[in-house]
Amino acid sequence: MKRRIFLKGSMAVSALGIALGAGLLTPTAVLAAWPDKAFHAKKMSDALNALLGSDAVEESSDITIDVPEIAENGNEVPVKVISTIADIESISIFAEKNPSPLVATFNLADNAQGFVSTRIRMGGTANVVGVVKAGGKIYSAKKEVKVTVGGCGG
Repeated sequence: MKRRIFLKGSMAVSALGIALGAGLLTPTAVLAAWPDKAFHAKKMSDALNALLGSDAVEESSDITIDVPEIAENGNEVPVKVISTIADIESISIFAEKNPSPLVATFNLADNAQGFVSTRIRMGGTANVVGVVKAGGKIYSAKKEVKVTVGGCGG
């Protein structure tokens, strides 16, 4: 590593630490783009409206939801959402029967491939819904997962 790059990085981290310590950067300011209302919505349609501005969703066969049919532990259900739709702006994952259905949302950069992979918590047997926003439209696909032991206190 070059000394100059190391010194620049160290100074930037130090300045950020000082700003955080002085209270200039509060979590509210740092997480200003966090879609709080969408993550706290109790219905999927409310979460879609808060997150994407509409709940008008069109089902698409160009979206694949890769989840196990049976999840023994609802605390860690692996989910992959794969899409071949062009110009993807975001991919969101919903678990329909969770107390807060929106589980995750990923904003993708231009020319990014339509692929996200994560693990989610599910309260019980429900559909996992992958929602893709592309070209100003909203598309979805879903697949049911049977959960034997729920991860949301169920």
